[in-house]
Amino acid sequence: MHTTISTSFLKKLSAAALVTGLVLCSEANAQTQETVPTPPKMRPEMTEFWEPEIKVITPGNGTTTAPSDAIILFGGKDLAEWKGKDGEAKWKVQNGTFTVAKGTGDISTKREFGDYQLHIEWQIPTDIQGKSQARGNSGIFMQSRYELQVLDSYNNRTYSNGQAGSIYKQHPPLVNAMRKPGDWNVYDVIYTAPRFKEDGSVFTPARITVLHNGVLVQNNSEIKGPTEYIGLPSYKAHSKAPITLQDHGDPSKPISYRNIWLREL
Repeated sequence: MHTTISTSFLKKLSAAALVTGLVLCSEANAQTQETVPTPPKMRPEMTEFWEPEIKVITPGNGTTTAPSDAIILFGGKDLAEWKGKDGEAKWKVQNGTFTVAKGTGDISTKREFGDYQLHIEWQIPTDIQGKSQARGNSGIFMQSRYELQVLDSYNNRTYSNGQAGSIYKQHPPLVNAMRKPGDWNVYDVIYTAPRFKEDGSVFTPARITVLHNGVLVQNNSEIKGPTEYIGLPSYKAHSKAPITLQDHGDPSKPISYRNIWLREL
């Protein structure tokens, strides 16, 4: 015996099932909404955290003292924190400063660093001679690779990305904040080292912020690679490395440095 179900009956059955399903879903949603707790009212202390407690240090006092957590790289007595190309650093220490000894080569810190805050002071001699790049030329190399230019840029025109405060051949300074020869210049540097992938390619490039005599001249500038005199820079993977000061060898009188300290970040 065969039973024939009409099309109209199937449609009515489907409609009834649909209505039933909607009712059940509605009831389930209502039950779910009833079980979801109401979030508490926000209070100020809910966005406050007390741990870890911030480390207390004693700040420095201008050019006379460094912060209590700083590494003193030159405090006026000797070059014990520095080395030369053949061992001992041969630059001249006198009256709380040290001066480039031309022809003896660059000097570098014995310690190696990654990210840091650096304070360093430098002086162009009062009777400086020469012009453009041949006028008190030196340089501060972050991780022995990336040069922050040191030069007499007081009434001395040179190419913009080679004057004092520049990341040499990469970024000119925002302004020329140079003091006259005989006065002390101050660099305060925030340096972030580059990071590299396992294959040696760059993950994040180095970045640098520089205040020259309290004036911002490099604002989180991206360093494109190691400093090159000719050609374009290209990164090669490396780890922590020293800070290097340059014996440039230009014919003008050599410059002096003092009061160098660093805080690792």
